[in-house]
This record gives sequence, structure tokens and C-alpha cells, in this order.
Amino acid sequence: MYMAIELFIITVIILVAIFFYLGWFFNSRLGKKSLAYGEQRAKQLVDDSTERAKQIINDAQKEANNTKREKLLEVKDEWYKKKVDFDGEVNQKRQKLGVLEKQLITREENIEKKFDLVIKKERENKQLEKDNFEHKKVLESKAVEIQKLEAEQNVKLEKISGLSSDEAKKMLMDNMTNAAKADVSHIIKQIHDKAKAEAKKDAQKIIVQAIQRTAADHSIETTVSVVQIQNDEMKGRIIGKEGRNIRAFEAATGVDVIVDDTPEAVILSSFDQFRREVARVSLERLISDGRIHPARIEEVVEKVKTELEEDLIKEGENAVMQLGLHNMHPELIRHIGKMKYRSSYGQNLLQHSIEVAYLTGIMAAEIGLDTNMAKRAGLLHDIGKTVDKDVEGPHALLGYELAKRYKEHPIVANAIGSHHEDIEMEHPIAPLVQASDAISGARPGARREPLEGYVKRLETLETLAKSFEGVAKTYAIQAGREIRVVVEQDKINDTVADKLAHDIAAKIEGEMEYPGQIKVTVIREVRKISYAK
Repeated sequence: MYMAIELFIITVIILVAIFFYLGWFFNSRLGKKSLAYGEQRAKQLVDDSTERAKQIINDAQKEANNTKREKLLEVKDEWYKKKVDFDGEVNQKRQKLGVLEKQLITREENIEKKFDLVIKKERENKQLEKDNFEHKKVLESKAVEIQKLEAEQNVKLEKISGLSSDEAKKMLMDNMTNAAKADVSHIIKQIHDKAKAEAKKDAQKIIVQAIQRTAADHSIETTVSVVQIQNDEMKGRIIGKEGRNIRAFEAATGVDVIVDDTPEAVILSSFDQFRREVARVSLERLISDGRIHPARIEEVVEKVKTELEEDLIKEGENAVMQLGLHNMHPELIRHIGKMKYRSSYGQNLLQHSIEVAYLTGIMAAEIGLDTNMAKRAGLLHDIGKTVDKDVEGPHALLGYELAKRYKEHPIVANAIGSHHEDIEMEHPIAPLVQASDAISGARPGARREPLEGYVKRLETLETLAKSFEGVAKTYAIQAGREIRVVVEQDKINDTVADKLAHDIAAKIEGEMEYPGQIKVTVIREVRKISYAK
């Protein structure tokens, strides 16, 4: 408000100055004739402006005074309100302080009462201590009397029984100990027998349920494939001029082509199922196309190999999806696909692994283990059989190394490596994989080897190992995958035992035919026997 008045006054002063300047200007322009009139007019303007300015200043002063009074009234009102609020807060705090003061007075009174009660209790305790001390003296005197009576009674009992007190105590303790041992042994035996019976029953139930719920397909693989042809004239084209086509085909595929008198059929022979499949598909395409010559043969074979390699990956992915597994390394999926063209005793390896995965998962669910991890271990347990033949070692350990290389879980890797006991089992899933592997391989019709041949092979293995000097007993275990040789400790020392294991392994390699590897374990133990008479 004050700023507006000051601005107005400044404006009036500026206007007065302008009018004064105009008067002077007109005076200088009009000359002497209008000088008097201009001075009179300018003076009149100045007087009017001065009067107007005084009037405006007075009005502004009055308005400023009014505004000042209003502001003072507003400030007084505000101050009064603040004072009322402050008085109210002070009264509230005084009331709170009054309440706190009353509480403190009450607490002080309670503390004084408790203090008096404590003093009273202390006095009572002192009196009780005094009374207890007297009672203690009485009890001590009574205890001395009782000890004397017990000693007299013990002397009388020793005379009557003919035994000292220590001998009587020992006899009593021995009798009680023997009775307790007998009772404990009986209870332990009952618990052990009951647990063993229940465990056996539960294990049989779990295995039977797993077998009943799993029925994976299995196929008996042979070493030959038959390709049907339209007529016998095609045989000549397959052979080619001077046998060029058939030699080029055998070189490209690595299989033997047998063209004999069998009507409208050509036989492909090879132990490698993947090569045999490449040869079969390639020959069928060549026959269908009609162009059969060395360059065309190489082109078709290479194309079929590429397609089947892609098919391996699809087969592996299908197996993993079928079991509901996830996050598996692509290279492991490729190895799973390669199982399709592998077999063990005529049993297809991929179908066998899928069946083992199902069995392991079912049994793991029954005993509360991780079913996904169990299925994973079951599917990959024979993955080592797909490793190239150039790498030596048991397939279980090869699979173990393969699983570790591609970051499989340690439990899965251990189950793979230990399912033939090449390493120690570290988790309950490992024995489940081992049991599932045995169940899948032992099903009727699953494997091609007849019982007579299997038994004969085991007998031959044991007889061969027993033919060495110093061998006491031999045991073929793990379906002939391991031979354990017990030697006579007085004839064979540790150094000779190492050489004996090497010699037995060399003789097995030279004289027997068997799949995979056979582990030779020589056992030398010392037994000392004596008799108490």
C-alpha cells in the first residue's frame, strides 16, 4: 500500500516537471509578446499541480493512516488468537504435569511399601536361616546315627552271606547289566527283523509298482538291413561296371553290401547301426532316382548323413520333452539322440534309457526324492556308450566325465558314474538308477542273449581266472562286467597280486569275446584263527 502511494507522488512530481518544461518551451517560442501570458499560464499550472499534489498527498496520508490502523487491528487480533492458543497449550501441559506428579507420588508410595515388605522378608529369612541351621545340626547328628546303624547292619549281612559289601555290589550290578543287555539285544533284534521285513516288503512294492506303470517299447536290433528292389536288373546297376559302384558305396558308407541270389533284395551288413541306416536310406534314394555312379553315390551319402545328424538332435529333444526335463545342454541332447543307433545285448539304448528314467522317477516319487533329477539321471546313465570308440574307459566313467563337462548336477553325475559301482554312491538316487537299469535289462525279451549263453560266459570267466596259481576263489558279478579273485595270502603277496590282476585281464582279452569292459579285482586278506578251550 505504501509503495503505491510513493509511486503516485513520484508520478505527480514528474508531471509538474513536464508542465514546467512545457511552459518554458512555449515562452521561448512565442517571444516577448506571449511571455507574460505564458508565465501566467505556467504559474497557474504549477499552482494547480501543486494544489493537486498536496490534495493527493493528504488523501494518500489519510488512506495510509487508515490502512495502518487496520493492520494494527489485524495484528492485535492475531496476537490475541496466538495468546489464547498458547494459554490453552500451557493449561494442557500443566494438567499433564499434574497427572504425572500424581503418578510419581503413587509410585513413590508403592516403592516405600515394597521397601518395607523387603525389610520384613529379610528379617523372616534371617529367622529361617537361624532355624535351618539348628535343624541342620539335628539332621547331621541323625545322619551320623544312621551311618552307624547301616555299618552295623552291613557287618551283620557280610557275616550272614559270607560276601563283602563290594562283592555284593559287583554281583548285583553284573546281574542287572546282563539282564539289561539281554533285554536290549532282544528288543534290537525284534526292531531289526521288523524293519528288515518292512523294508523288503516296501522295496518289492515300489519296484512292482514301477514295473507295472512302465512299459517302454524295446526292439531287437540285428547287424543287417534288407533293401527291397524292383527287379534283379537293379542289382547289376548297383554293382556297376567292374564293381565300381558297389566299391564306391561301401567306401562312402563303411558297410558291406551283399548282392546274392536273394530275389529282389540287397543286404547291408554292419555292426554300426548309424552307418547301416545311412547306407539303407542312401541306397533307397539311389534306386528311386535311378542315377547310380560314384559321384552321385558320394553326394547322396553326404546328404543323408547330414539329415540323420539333424534327426539325432530331434530324437534327443523328443526324449527330453517326453520325460518333461528342461535346461539340458545341446551337446548332451545330441548324445541322447545318438542312443537311437546304439544297442546293448540287442536292446535299443534310447528306449532302455527312457525306460530307466521312468522307473527311477516312479521309485523316487515313492520315497520322497526329486523325481525330475531322478529321471535326468536315469536318462543319462548310459550316455558314456555314445562317446567315440577312440576314448578308452568304462562307459559309466565316460558318462560321468561327460556330465561334469556340460555342467550337469553333481547328484546326476554321481548316479551316472556309480551305476556300475565304478565310483562310490553319494545320494539315494544313485542306487535307484542302478536298480532301474537292472530291471530294464532283466525284463523278459528285453535283451537278446539267451540264458544258456549268459551262464556259460560267466562260468568261462570264473574258470579262466581260477586257472592261475594261488587263486582260491573267483566270483563273476555285475552280469559279467567284473570278476573278483580271492587269492591265498601265503602264496601271493601284494606285488604279485598286482601282476596277477594284469595277467588275468590280458588272458580275458585274448581268449574271450564280451561287450564293453571287464574289471578284474584281486583280493588278498589275512585271517588269524585261534580256539578257546
